[in-house]
Amino acid sequence: MLDDEPREIESIQRMMAISGYECHGYASGKSLLRGLRAQRYDLLVLGWRPPEVAGIAMVRRLRERFGNRLPLLLTAGPEHKARLTSALLAGADDFMIKPLGSAELQARVHALLRRAYPTRFERELDYGPYHFSPLTGTIRLRGEPVRLKQREYDLALLLFRNIGRLLPREYLMLTVWGKGLETGSRSLDTHVSRLRAQLDLRPANGMILASVYGLGYRLEYFAGGEAESPYPTAGAAE
Repeated sequence: MLDDEPREIESIQRMMAISGYECHGYASGKSLLRGLRAQRYDLLVLGWRPPEVAGIAMVRRLRERFGNRLPLLLTAGPEHKARLTSALLAGADDFMIKPLGSAELQARVHALLRRAYPTRFERELDYGPYHFSPLTGTIRLRGEPVRLKQREYDLALLLFRNIGRLLPREYLMLTVWGKGLETGSRSLDTHVSRLRAQLDLRPANGMILASVYGLGYRLEYFAGGEAESPYPTAGAAE
């Protein structure tokens, strides 16, 4: 992620964490290029804020260096929308207008990754009887759709992508809500309670959502339940 606004980087990092992606932030084109020499990335999100950050020259430079392999997603304020066409002609793959919505960003990123790496990034994910469709933001339990609000879906996907890991309360609040945990707030606990009921998280379905007092929550596989593997399986591509 390239942007000279720390808040923009933090916001996108939170949204990407929900889908299980690790996102590194860079504040300048020079630091990004240094980072690309040291580490390999699957996709770049470039904040358009001329003249230095993610301009057309940067897009062309990235294309000259990496060819068409590395997906480039541009983000820009409404005032720069007209110039984004030039960036697409220079080699960018897609663009989004700020403010960015979590569901749309996840869908755009997943679509670009799936197109660039078709054997690695599948559209559908199965966790035992639970079937996730990240592009549409829907969940099915044994084929039946489960009606969830956006934050409930984001929380569910984050928990399922981190099965077996203790996720601290503060981390869950920052990632899903984009803010710290307020003293006395019951919003997280309310959403967790709804997920237990809506997704029927119980041994018969192979899942238990455990509360670790004072720390956070952990989604666990239940031995003997329907969800036997600790890893998701990719559903059939459409």
